[in-house]
Amino acid sequence: MRYSLLDLAPITEAGSAGEALRNSADLAQHAEKWGYHRFWMAEHHNMTGIASAATAVALGYVAGKTDKIRVGSAGIMLPNHAPFVVAEQFGTLDALYPGRVDLGLGRAPGTDGATLRALRRKPNDAEQFPNDVQELLGYLAEADEADAIKAVPGFKQNIPVWLLGSSTFGAQLAAHLGLPYAFASHFAPDYLHHALRAYRDNFKPSRYLDKPYVAAAMNVFAADKEADARHMMTSMQQQFVSLRRGMPGPLKAPVDDINQVASPHELAAANHALSYSAVGNKEQVQHTLNHFIDETGIDEIILTCHAFDHQQRLRSLEIAAESLSQN
Repeated sequence: MRYSLLDLAPITEAGSAGEALRNSADLAQHAEKWGYHRFWMAEHHNMTGIASAATAVALGYVAGKTDKIRVGSAGIMLPNHAPFVVAEQFGTLDALYPGRVDLGLGRAPGTDGATLRALRRKPNDAEQFPNDVQELLGYLAEADEADAIKAVPGFKQNIPVWLLGSSTFGAQLAAHLGLPYAFASHFAPDYLHHALRAYRDNFKPSRYLDKPYVAAAMNVFAADKEADARHMMTSMQQQFVSLRRGMPGPLKAPVDDINQVASPHELAAANHALSYSAVGNKEQVQHTLNHFIDETGIDEIILTCHAFDHQQRLRSLEIAAESLSQN
């Protein structure tokens, strides 16, 4: 069982974007030592609590600070970009760090409607996602010498392309194209099993994969004491509550009583979104992770820990790695 890491480069109330990105590189260095297979970062825009908007740039920084861990996007929101430019960006990363780069693609905007316009994106651009994916593949491993337009770097480079999703749409497209698939169950639990079934049942072997390869994501809030883990998690609960209030912002410090800052309805919604979370001490986290792996039959688990304190985040993901390395 491979275990990998998704980092959202959290900007905290007490921190800055620069600090968040330096923390990401530090986390990747530790993850490499702990046996994590990949280190992925996500594209979000107009989010004052996330520093990885320029995802390819951030990944270049992280790759330069590490030696062997794979680095990649989870994801690049392809409708925000020309596929040709994405091919050049990730072709450049692969040229600099050969054999270490993944390109995960999503079709969500990763932002709000006003920012869509700032990105020069139209609301219906996501409808072109299947065509955009195939165009992008045509600039990479499927490129041909006869092509009039060549992505340099990128041309004929065999960069693993993943499709990401939180519904069955991406699962079906990944199956049709024979690509690996990753599901965002760390914030969208409802369609996990439907998507996994759709991907496996409809998978067509391709030049990329002979058989389905699927990953799913899970939050982890681990500490030496259960109470400390649950305290750590309150930052993420507050983040979800703030998003639903239409008031996104930097990641807040944990609180002693989450019920004092969120109504029962708000907290129930946040906890539902965080349904797939491993919370507690090492034994509790190990049990939850193993149950998730057994329940889903996934080939790879992607862990994320959106914690306020960087040292606590490191310890959380270290405990998770210790738990998974024993499998």
